[in-house]
Amino acid sequence: MFRFKRIAIKIGSNVLTHKDGTLDTDRMASLVEQVAALHAAGIEVILISSGAVASGRSALKLEKEPDPVSARQIFSSIGQARLINEYYELFLKHGIYCGQVLTTKESLSTRGHYLNQKNCIAQLLQHGVIPIINENDTISVTELMFTDNDELSGLVATMMDAEALIIFSNIDGIFTGDPKDPASQVIREVAVDQDLSKYIQTSKSSFGRGGMLTKTNIARKVAAEGITVIIANGKKDGILTSLLSGEGDQVCTVFLPSKREVSSVKKWIAHSESFAKGELVINDNARDVLLSDKASSILFVGITDVKGDFERGDIINIKDKEGSVVGVGKAQYDSRKMVQSIGKKGLRPAVLYDYLWVN
Repeated sequence: MFRFKRIAIKIGSNVLTHKDGTLDTDRMASLVEQVAALHAAGIEVILISSGAVASGRSALKLEKEPDPVSARQIFSSIGQARLINEYYELFLKHGIYCGQVLTTKESLSTRGHYLNQKNCIAQLLQHGVIPIINENDTISVTELMFTDNDELSGLVATMMDAEALIIFSNIDGIFTGDPKDPASQVIREVAVDQDLSKYIQTSKSSFGRGGMLTKTNIARKVAAEGITVIIANGKKDGILTSLLSGEGDQVCTVFLPSKREVSSVKKWIAHSESFAKGELVINDNARDVLLSDKASSILFVGITDVKGDFERGDIINIKDKEGSVVGVGKAQYDSRKMVQSIGKKGLRPAVLYDYLWVN
């Protein structure tokens, strides 16, 4: 008997490739077989799959590699075709169709586009198709890219109301020290408010853009939205079915979900920090109120500065005087009106509580 009815699974580049960067088709076949078993049991599975750039780089040997942006576009274009073709053939052996969904940060930055993407994935699931989602690196440029597919997987998991997000890397989870040190141990459970800063290494993966720091930040945010997050080693045989069936003691890190209810709008806003068109700087008193358990809107009396050029309805970041992002919200006024109202009392909120996510 498997846990959960709808899950999102992020598969990292280091899981899908050999050390030389070529596609590990045996590992892909093993993961697809496990997903097929879940599918047969009635579980809805959404895949967020990396590996396109690494696959393209290993296929096309260039005498002189172009600039980084052009190289990424070339390799992802070739590699994505190889990757999705491999998935298609593997799933077809189990009598299952998969569908490719390529997206960009820009295409998810407005509520309308976000809901359109959500509807597309929902329709695929309704018809028994496995959605395979990846960033469209052929048209994304550096400043408009997701940090990595960890960030994308968190957004997708919350967008689709998944019960769990499984992030597959090539290590067992979050360690208390260097994973190569035999004395280091995997942290098995993490509470929403647990501080992990002393355990997290900032190094990036070999073929992907992310690292454990990004995974931890995303996992914490998604868990705060009520979704169980599991970081595990995707290179282990039978890891997926074992995790979801509860059979055996799989070593992994589980972020325990918050029990609070979060609206769909707040979930979108929570993952919109990088979409922000501007920012509000608030004073210490306003920050302390926001970080308390009190349900609060952003009032002009607590705003000390407004930055950027934005319209009413745009996403804006809320920062303290040290520059740390303490929240993300939907602007109730354009930037010009905001500037005119700084510090004033008695006005309607600059950001309403219902359209505000506090980190």
